[in-house]
Amino acid sequence: MKKEKIYIFDTTLRDGAQTEGVDFSIEDKNKIASVLSQIGVDYIEGGWPGANPVDTNFFSTPPKLNKSIFTAFGMTKKTGRSADNDPGLASLINANTPAVCVVGKAWDFHVKIALGIKKDENLENIKETAKHFVKNKKEFLFDAEHFFDGYKANPDYALDCLKQAYNAGARWLVLCDTNGGTLPHEVSEIVSKVTKVIPGKNLGIHAHNDTENAVANSLAAIQSGARQIQGTINGLGERCGNANLMSIIPTLFLKKSFSDKFEVNIKKDKLSSLTECSRLLDEILNRKPNKNMAYVGASAFSHKGGLHVSAVQKDPKTYEHVDPKLIGNHRNIIVSNQAGRSNILSRLEKYGVTIDSKDPKVQKILDEVKDREFSGYSYDGADASFELLANRLLGKVPDYLKVQSYNVNVSKSERIQTKANVVFLIDGKKIECNGEGNGPVNALDNAIRSNLNKVKKYSNFFSDLKLLDYKVRILNTGTGATTRVLIESTDKTGVSWFTVGVSPNIIEASFKALIDSLDYKLYKEKAPANLNEK
Repeated sequence: MKKEKIYIFDTTLRDGAQTEGVDFSIEDKNKIASVLSQIGVDYIEGGWPGANPVDTNFFSTPPKLNKSIFTAFGMTKKTGRSADNDPGLASLINANTPAVCVVGKAWDFHVKIALGIKKDENLENIKETAKHFVKNKKEFLFDAEHFFDGYKANPDYALDCLKQAYNAGARWLVLCDTNGGTLPHEVSEIVSKVTKVIPGKNLGIHAHNDTENAVANSLAAIQSGARQIQGTINGLGERCGNANLMSIIPTLFLKKSFSDKFEVNIKKDKLSSLTECSRLLDEILNRKPNKNMAYVGASAFSHKGGLHVSAVQKDPKTYEHVDPKLIGNHRNIIVSNQAGRSNILSRLEKYGVTIDSKDPKVQKILDEVKDREFSGYSYDGADASFELLANRLLGKVPDYLKVQSYNVNVSKSERIQTKANVVFLIDGKKIECNGEGNGPVNALDNAIRSNLNKVKKYSNFFSDLKLLDYKVRILNTGTGATTRVLIESTDKTGVSWFTVGVSPNIIEASFKALIDSLDYKLYKEKAPANLNEK
């Protein structure tokens, strides 16, 4: 049986740009469009030419795309103007894109309240707009805004809106759940009824995520006859966002109920680019990725419970619905107080440590982890600290930085000053480190690194070290509260590592995490040991 084609329409650069706090530059738009084109999505909606300077300039120098169809967005002509004399439509024509996606109201409530025009006038605007773009040889997509709410309120009128565009030559009629309140069973029922009036090969779905059902609604629409899906990278979009293409695309490929019936123009080998694409967007937006995102999230294939880890090591299918490598992701075994011996063995294997599963040291590491987590440590997000802990217990980490004493002083006269002093014992000699900073951790870091670079054996190891992030969590309340500090570090390799420190004193907790970060840098680069006399 010949498979039916599903078309992917990305609106990250237009609908995604409506997200609170998101403001794409032209350079950002070019980067995102390039990645989407390399993946092979069918349509890339670049924005709304004429609506703002960035979008207008972006269309004046369009990105170089592969086979993706560059698409401009706008709205139907205004009442009282002809299509030929409407400035908004003129901006779309001048954008010189092969396709144009135009939004128009499909809910009579909105026609009356938002537009303040008669229902027949709205139908005329849709028809004349469609005719205008078809006459100008543009592939025309009609976004039927509020379609599902409109259909539930007045099905005949909502369908009339579609018919006006379809009869005038529209290639696609996109059914929009603009308020995001429609549920999957409703989408299935309504799309099935629409296909009796408009062929499914001309229907698309544009779902918003206000009930956390945008992906489910998009897939329900496909099963009921629609053949185009609109969405964004990571579900970016106004309010709760749009349908997440990073979930939809792999589902179409990797779930038999879809892959047996449908095909997309994206090549299967491009699936492995999805995780990178997802994280590129977060990098551009300078925001932390959602670890729990399906398929591409850092925790999507993480395993914490000992029984789960044991099963996954025997066969990943026991707790993984797909192979993470297919979408460019990877498996992650978590070490915590929920861990078992399997977690420890898996992590040691990852670090290249070969050890008999029955070796008592495995249990020793596990017991130490659980004891430390009882006192407040967490190794869920502190891989570097766990690697050091495990290898220290195995006798594989040399003695690097032996701290004899340290002191931090914060004072204020005209300005706040933070000074730090740390004394190390290295090769039997006292090394005194002094420095200043914006705060205690910054002062300690500056004191240690600026002075240890003068120690010949460590002079080449810290020049490229950077502290990226510093997080504090209070684990209990009261004056004796325990504090957990997590530090993220990186170097010229671009790879980050995380270390943790715990203490009732926030400075002590911070210092522990900082020393672990420095020790890890020395350990991974095989620095010489500290030759203190025993």
